Amino acid sequence: MRKLRYNVAASLDGFIAGPGGEYDWIPEDPTFDFQALFSEFDTLIMGRKTYEALLAQGPGGLTEGMKRVVVSRTLSQAAHPDVTVLGAGVAESIASLKAMPGKDLWLFGGGELFRTLLEADLVDAVELALVPILLGGGIPLIMRGNRSRPFALEGSRILPSGIVMLRYSTGVPRRPIQTAGA
Repeated sequence: MRKLRYNVAASLDGFIAGPGGEYDWIPEDPTFDFQALFSEFDTLIMGRKTYEALLAQGPGGLTEGMKRVVVSRTLSQAAHPDVTVLGAGVAESIASLKAMPGKDLWLFGGGELFRTLLEADLVDAVELALVPILLGGGIPLIMRGNRSRPFALEGSRILPSGIVMLRYSTGVPRRPIQTAGA
């Protein structure tokens, strides 16, 4: 079964975009192989705002040729024939996509969509590029209201830019917290 992987950059204070949705605070690191990362996926799953930001960049880029699924209550499929628009039955549709053959699915931006799919137990991995900057505000990595959830660290790597790449898997059984002297 394909995995749904939330691969996202975040500031030290937990924001995935600035107050206006900007992401110009993420430094370029020439040692990071974006082409290799993008080759691990054949489908991008995103919310409307992320989709609109992607459209604003124009055609081409590393996402060219990938299937795009946009979760939106306002976009119509007829107006956006090059993408699959999901307005209802999102969890069921994503579960169906995971069961289809192919490469992994990239949950591409969108803290609110991440929360929704995490609550539906559909997210298999959280891959975080922790950027050494404090934004002080913006779009949070995780929206308030989620229940506590354990993760297992699968790997980490420090890039020359100071970005720390962290890879966690979900679905880890909860273990009791051990305290000193217990």
